[in-house]
Amino acid sequence: MDSDTRHVTMLDADLPEFGEPTIQPDIPAATYRDRVAAARAAATKAGFDALVVYGDREHAANVTYLTGYDPRFEETLLVLAPGRRPALFIGTEGWGYAELATGEFDRVLCQTFNLPGQPRDGHRPLPDLLAEAGLQPGMRIGVVGWKMFGAGDPGATEAWLEIPAFLANLLISAAGPTGAVCHATAIFMNPTDGLRAINDVDQLACFEFAATFSSQALRNVLFGVRPGMTELAATRLMNLNGLPLAAHTMLSTGRRAYAGLPSPSMTLLERGTPITMACSPQGALTARAGFLATDATELPPDIQDYVERLVAPYFHAVVDWYEAVGIGTTGGTLYEAIHRRIGDRFFGVMLNPGHLIHLDEWMHSPVTPGSNIPLRSGMAIQVDVIPATGSPYFTTNIEDGIAIADADLRHTFAARYPEAWSRITRRRAFMTDILGIRLKPEVLPFSNIPAYLPPFFLSPRRVVAMAA
Repeated sequence: MDSDTRHVTMLDADLPEFGEPTIQPDIPAATYRDRVAAARAAATKAGFDALVVYGDREHAANVTYLTGYDPRFEETLLVLAPGRRPALFIGTEGWGYAELATGEFDRVLCQTFNLPGQPRDGHRPLPDLLAEAGLQPGMRIGVVGWKMFGAGDPGATEAWLEIPAFLANLLISAAGPTGAVCHATAIFMNPTDGLRAINDVDQLACFEFAATFSSQALRNVLFGVRPGMTELAATRLMNLNGLPLAAHTMLSTGRRAYAGLPSPSMTLLERGTPITMACSPQGALTARAGFLATDATELPPDIQDYVERLVAPYFHAVVDWYEAVGIGTTGGTLYEAIHRRIGDRFFGVMLNPGHLIHLDEWMHSPVTPGSNIPLRSGMAIQVDVIPATGSPYFTTNIEDGIAIADADLRHTFAARYPEAWSRITRRRAFMTDILGIRLKPEVLPFSNIPAYLPPFFLSPRRVVAMAA
């Protein structure tokens, strides 16, 4: 039985100015060397002779993690063969850009990756390039794409490859009849011990950097949006700075808002209508949803209990999540924290209530029913709990990023990135002292609107909080 006697209340809060970064973290070259070495070791442990990592503009995270190179227009392929330096296959447009990457690799010009109609004047057959990179007949080649398959994917086998067919066919030919080409994405994206599931201090600092800007963008909208604006004009308030995106920028209102994912349009913002928005530079996503209203009296009569019916139980569930999350907490515990309060069909929480985040917005999720996967120090987690009522009540949403860090990692973070650490400690204080959320010491909030939820966007200081 729940012994927590606290309840959700509404209060007027002064949201502190946590500030924006003046220093941009980066990943040292030595870290990329260590990551490649770890990938080779994991591949060997999994029974692979070589590892091939695919990337493109939308699916760049695994390649970027190993090299620092994020493809802009073309595909790319990283070949890790025994006794060879990493070979990064790049098209003509990415050739010069790859020189800026901090990782260590040999560039291989692969004009098959060029965009349609671009010159192939230096073209060499891909099979020859793959052989020169160290792929040989008889090898068991592990292929890393961008997603994993599991028990919920009927018919899935290790032969399923989430890369373009022309590359899959070439790799199968390279391995020959005595070799094999198998799915190996779990090496990087397994939520239990995938290489990208646990982050070092520099990577976490990069995520905090991104999350600060994404959350500040939404804060700007919360405190500046007005009826009569277009969705495009409201999105301009985000003051986006050009950081590469993990997901498209979202802002929609009215009937369009129910879909959740639309990009902004020339639709006019009307008082009393639903609104949702999200901003997602690589390493972060911040989202909020509610009504473009001053208070409940501006809503249709049949949903004027919006806060009591939807927002209050939702916020209490998210508080339970925040107070449960920590080192050793299992994914199943977090799932239960949400579903015991808002598991009713009315709330419509269909997706995992929380997931790992990396350069890709959704890396994987340990948060499933009965999951015994424990959270570990170094994990970056997205607080992502989205009701989909499918009713006039619309939805409500707090989506922010956090990290889990043990005492040693916290000490290192504070010493290496004092400016970011100051933001983190002040966010924790706001969540504890004003919103009444009891965080464990290892929880590091990365958002400039940490758990800050105004149900009515035209009253941005009026927020939900816990009270005794």
